[in-house]
Amino acid sequence: MVKEVDKREFSRVMRDVNSAFIALDEEKCKTIRVGFVLLEHFSMMAFTAAMDTLVTTNLVRSAPLFTMSTFGLYSSSVKSDLNLNISTDFTIEDLIIDDYVSMDAIIICGGYRSSLNESVHLSAKLKLLDKKNIVLGGLWNGAVALAHTGLLNHKACSVHIDNHAFIKEHFPYIYLSEYVFKIDGNYMTCADPNSALEMMCVFIESCFGRDTVRAIREILMCNQVENNNEATLMKAADNPAFPDTLRNILQLIKSNIEEPLQPHEISSYVGLSRRYIERLFQTHLATTPSRYYLELRITHARRLLLQSNDLIGNIAVASGFHSTTHFNHCFKAYFGLSPSQIRKKYRSDPF
Repeated sequence: MVKEVDKREFSRVMRDVNSAFIALDEEKCKTIRVGFVLLEHFSMMAFTAAMDTLVTTNLVRSAPLFTMSTFGLYSSSVKSDLNLNISTDFTIEDLIIDDYVSMDAIIICGGYRSSLNESVHLSAKLKLLDKKNIVLGGLWNGAVALAHTGLLNHKACSVHIDNHAFIKEHFPYIYLSEYVFKIDGNYMTCADPNSALEMMCVFIESCFGRDTVRAIREILMCNQVENNNEATLMKAADNPAFPDTLRNILQLIKSNIEEPLQPHEISSYVGLSRRYIERLFQTHLATTPSRYYLELRITHARRLLLQSNDLIGNIAVASGFHSTTHFNHCFKAYFGLSPSQIRKKYRSDPF
């Protein structure tokens, strides 16, 4: 009789980076359908920033949380600001068919050269969507399309700085926000590619919680800017909210994956008592040093499994496990699958 492996859960700080490989409760969540209406000369950077955030959301969870579609105004081919013709899935005629709404959120993608003139057909569709309580958004100057409908009257919105004068002149009842993105009720607008990503993160958090957004940021925002304006990779030990002592310990642990340090060795290296170190971890990471260390090694092993062809025994050793049996047991306890099973399930591209 095979003994079942006791299930273990990652602590919060390590759960975010492993969430795509853990069976969670997403199957109980409703999948949100997001549509992007691409205006002629739309900003490719703003569009892909918003789209990539949604795609990454699906990657960091074990079940898809979003579906994405693109719409042209009158054609299924739209020219971007890079003069590339982009094929869309549908035209806006498909947004509402026989009173059926195909999307839960619609985002208008504008750009520096996008026309600010009203599309009467688009305005009519947006008003109908608004009556159905659909979330409406705008990227770059996509808010102008919403402004033409009157839906933003007496509401705040964000738009590219180049279009502020136009908004003030033609839409005096709209409050121009000083921020790069603004969410006001069912309306969300942003001014540029960077704020498109941030706006979508706030939207995603409102739908699926802060843990999901933390996992997204682990992938899309893994850099920090130093005083010399050079970007470097962000590590857990670089969190400015942590005291220097904890950051030093985290860096020490990360530097000793293959040959894990014993608690008394860590204490000796940093000149702090084991009890004090445990309090630091509980206060700032809500876990113990030993649990954090184990989960860091398990995460290191999971990455090697999916990113290399190394033998599982070699990966176990590289992750600080000198017994393949113990490694398999610990790995399955966290992921519910053995190392060979998770490699087979998630490795789509052979090396």
